[in-house]
Amino acid sequence: MKNFVPGMEIRVALKEDLWQVRELALIIFPFVYENMVVAGQVEYMMDLFYTPEALVNQFESGQIFLIVNYQNQPTGFAAYTRLNAEGDFKLNKIYLDYNNQGKGLGRSLLHDVICRVRAANGRSLRLNVNRLNKAKNFYQKMGFKIVKKELLDIGGGHYMDDYVMEIKLNPEK
Repeated sequence: MKNFVPGMEIRVALKEDLWQVRELALIIFPFVYENMVVAGQVEYMMDLFYTPEALVNQFESGQIFLIVNYQNQPTGFAAYTRLNAEGDFKLNKIYLDYNNQGKGLGRSLLHDVICRVRAANGRSLRLNVNRLNKAKNFYQKMGFKIVKKELLDIGGGHYMDDYVMEIKLNPEK
């Protein structure tokens, strides 16, 4: 896929690359969610989604992970999954190091995911975003529409209070 940002490379992660996703998540995830969720939830979500075992399970269950390098340094990641045979996909994760935000990397990464899903005959791409997350505006600018609100019980007394957003990719499907 063509990248819009000079010095940026997006590559599909192999299983042995998942440690990079974890290292990036340890830096990025707490910063993103510190003012959005209750005390202890960031740590709970890190244990739920970003332990080496959890990442391997996600990878083996079919999530496709992408790693973003910018100026030869890992700076972000995304992961997406096919939901069904009809061509609906879900963007499970998309995160960039806050030091490199505002440079077009997120737009380029999301565009890359959309192109990959479209190439796999995807008809839609869905995502969940915390209702307090300013990234909602970014997704709307990229063409996503809010389709519903969702309160997900993730266990441990924690919830994800989200918007479900979707972009239609191949309307003829």
